[in-house]
Amino acid sequence: MANSLCEKEEAMKTQRELYSETTQMCTCELDNCPSCKGRMRIAYVSGPKLVQTMGGTITIVHLPKHCVQPGCTGQWVKCRSACWQQIAPRFCTYGYDVIAQIGWLRQSGKEQFAAIRATLAQQIQISETQVRSLYHERYLPLLACHERRFEDQLREIALRNGLILSLDGLAPEGGEAQLWVVRELTSGLTLRSGWLAKQDETTFVNFLQPIAALQLPVAGILSDKQRGLVPAVSVVFPQAKHGFCQIHYLGNAAEPVAEADEAMKVAMRQAVRAELGDLIRQEKVESSGVLTVTGLVPSPLPETATGDPLPNREQASEMIRQDLRRRIRYLLTLKGRPPFRLAGIEMFERLQEVKDCLERLTAQHSDPLLTQLQLGLHHTLQAFQPDYVILHQAAHWLEKISTLLDPQDKPTRSGEQVQHALAEYLNQIQVESQTDPQLENFFHTIQKTTHSYEPGLFHCYDVPGMPRTNNNRESEFRDLNRRLLSTTGQKGLTKRLLQREGAWEVIPRPDSVKEIEKALSHVAPDDFQKERQRVREHRQRFRLHIRSPKQSQTQLKHLEQRWAAIYSSNSS
Repeated sequence: MANSLCEKEEAMKTQRELYSETTQMCTCELDNCPSCKGRMRIAYVSGPKLVQTMGGTITIVHLPKHCVQPGCTGQWVKCRSACWQQIAPRFCTYGYDVIAQIGWLRQSGKEQFAAIRATLAQQIQISETQVRSLYHERYLPLLACHERRFEDQLREIALRNGLILSLDGLAPEGGEAQLWVVRELTSGLTLRSGWLAKQDETTFVNFLQPIAALQLPVAGILSDKQRGLVPAVSVVFPQAKHGFCQIHYLGNAAEPVAEADEAMKVAMRQAVRAELGDLIRQEKVESSGVLTVTGLVPSPLPETATGDPLPNREQASEMIRQDLRRRIRYLLTLKGRPPFRLAGIEMFERLQEVKDCLERLTAQHSDPLLTQLQLGLHHTLQAFQPDYVILHQAAHWLEKISTLLDPQDKPTRSGEQVQHALAEYLNQIQVESQTDPQLENFFHTIQKTTHSYEPGLFHCYDVPGMPRTNNNRESEFRDLNRRLLSTTGQKGLTKRLLQREGAWEVIPRPDSVKEIEKALSHVAPDDFQKERQRVREHRQRFRLHIRSPKQSQTQLKHLEQRWAAIYSSNSS
């Protein structure tokens, strides 16, 4: 059914006026039948097919063969030419090299379809719509089919050491389905990539069960600690060790520290602006409100004394004052990245450095503005000193825990040894936390989070090849978002593309155009047609996701017609 739909669609397309430069006869390479080893002969000669390649337009004539031995099971099977199949996909008049070039320019070059069309138009006849269609309808499905050719490699890894699976999901948009990816870490192969309508145990079991059906040994699984995922993994892979991401563990343990640090940062910024706002906002301007300007009428250059390229003392002093004001303004804009980069602590320490610098400058030469800056920072920092001491202590705990989990010299340790070392350190900081109620609160969160993550926090030391974190998977999602944003230029369109084809976009590609062409040209035609149908069926979910009034009215009218047809047939 899928093949007939494709053939019908291709036949309806407008034919292009092209002239062939060469003709290539592609005869089935087999001399003997694969089933009975009997003689093969040409079954028929196909009509000529025009194909545009990066090297020119060619005419292809296909001569398949079939077995002539009576009673052979392969007597009616038409064996196609491998050469014919590796020039262009069936029902497509563009070669694999064109499709590979489009995929490379889109994914590696991050080019928009109009730019890709302009590049290709120098060698072939093609429209922007055709470029878009070849990418979505040919390249992405072919890439997914190519990934399946490595199942033997996957089995070899599984039998040798056991598979190590990484599971991660991309947060949904506005209640839409969430994109999830399962990769094998040793090989980098994508086992499953698709959307989940829910994130509960039943959904995860259904998502993972086809992997378990392969009956391959799974040594370990790495993921975040999602509520529904943990019991699902224990059901589907009861023998595998389920490791949890240590970065997420530290992030959750640091949550109250990060919140308190953010509160201190905001309050400290407000205090500095209240004390020094008018001073630090002063800036050298061309005229009121205007800074540096370029163009046909640019800003004037600063004047210096005739014959003296160096500024005078007052100019040099003002430059120092300006730099210090700019430094303070910049420090008030710092943003944090918990669990380790805490902006409040960093702002306090960097402002302390500026205050100390101001003290040294005013000790050498008194300056009213620098003195005001120094006193303003002194009062602010003195007010926040107690908060800083508490937060700095908690941040030190987190850094020490991170070092225990991943020391710089990386000695070989068992999970039991690391677990024992972490338990000892938690006992130590429990004593330290008793000096302050806020520190006690921070400690209790660290202790509670550690207890929650403990069942999966230490498997990475016992399972060879299992990493400590799944940040690589998250970086893939970030790279995918950036690439789609670069090629679309719209955040909204990027999110829509993730919903419509993200499972295919996230599949890794070969490292060069030649490797892509080779990979795509070896995909089995039947497998490719099934994958195209899979892409189309998924995209059908979004057929009413359009903003054009004309198109939406047409779609709704079509729904009404279908509805009427259903009930008219039932009534009859």
